[in-house]
Amino acid sequence: MAKNQARRIDPTILQADLGVIAAVQALSDYAPANSAYAKAKVTAQLDATRAAQEAERAAQAALDSARDDANASEWDLHNLALALKEQVIAQYGKDSNQAQSLGLKKKSEYKAPVRKAKAAA
Repeated sequence: MAKNQARRIDPTILQADLGVIAAVQALSDYAPANSAYAKAKVTAQLDATRAAQEAERAAQAALDSARDDANASEWDLHNLALALKEQVIAQYGKDSNQAQSLGLKKKSEYKAPVRKAKAAA
């Protein structure tokens, strides 16, 4: 038995395991002493594993699709918020309290540019 069965098996190891199972299924006179390792049980476990992998792929595809939908919706919301800021500025002006209430800085709060003195020659 493996030590840590909570982690995934390396794909190369899994391919080797599938090779062992295929080789055992090809044996015509295979009759194990322990009935837990009979061909029928091996085939049933192989089918269960493939079904679980397919279910995982389907769930991953659904997750990817849901993530893409959520991402698109978030960008739509962000673009709406940017457009709302532009509309408030257009209606009330850059120096208005309404624009400041949206988290924008008033135009009058910016420092006036200062000319640099020319360096002595």
